[in-house]
Amino acid sequence: MAKAGVYHNGTLAGILEKETADQYVFTYDAAYFADPTCAAISLSLPKSVAVHHSSVLFPFFAGLLAEGINKEIQCRLLKIDETDDFTRLLRTAGEDTIGAITIQEIS
Repeated sequence: MAKAGVYHNGTLAGILEKETADQYVFTYDAAYFADPTCAAISLSLPKSVAVHHSSVLFPFFAGLLAEGINKEIQCRLLKIDETDDFTRLLRTAGEDTIGAITIQEIS
């Protein structure tokens, strides 16, 4: 099972997990959830104590990934399978992302 910390402007917002090839889970961090000044990371992932489940990488996170020729270049340089969106997210969304969200792999 692969895990990643999801950060909103440098603050841990939650944990994204790939449990199986077709099972993804996102859970808000308890401290982030309890802070009323912290907004949901996206409209499709509202702040909730409930765990969010998906059979594909959540579209919000998939939206952080490069497409087209940039995807091909990233995959070739980083030696990532082009169909492995979760690994691409872990390896490319740690800094310089569009917006406030960054992703850091949890070992």
